[in-house]
Amino acid sequence: QVQLVESGGGLVQPGGSLRLSCAASGFTFSSYAMSWYRQAPGKERELVAAISSGGGRTTYADSVKGRCTISKDNAKNTLYLQMHSLKTEDTAVYFCAKGKGWLPSRYPFDYDYWGQGTQVTVSS
Repeated sequence: QVQLVESGGGLVQPGGSLRLSCAASGFTFSSYAMSWYRQAPGKERELVAAISSGGGRTTYADSVKGRCTISKDNAKNTLYLQMHSLKTEDTAVYFCAKGKGWLPSRYPFDYDYWGQGTQVTVSS
């Protein structure tokens, strides 16, 4: 069955960096778009970044453009999110999600499997 397991979250000071990973199994990872979403307490889940199946197309939320880079290693079945210059407002649970097709999408209904999430806390 499809499994998505996030890791790499933690507590970081403002201005710091983190790299999140999502280990995927149970499907042909190289054939599907993937994404990172996040959800802060009391807020709706929002897209952070998405990437096409081959990695050639990406899309980012305006709030993270220039500070985050999404990538996928199809040989390792792993999705990454490198985050720099972290802000307190980046505090949230971060989820990876498997796309229904190969194109990246901003819409949650275009993703059919979700991981359990990893907590990112940005605080001094």
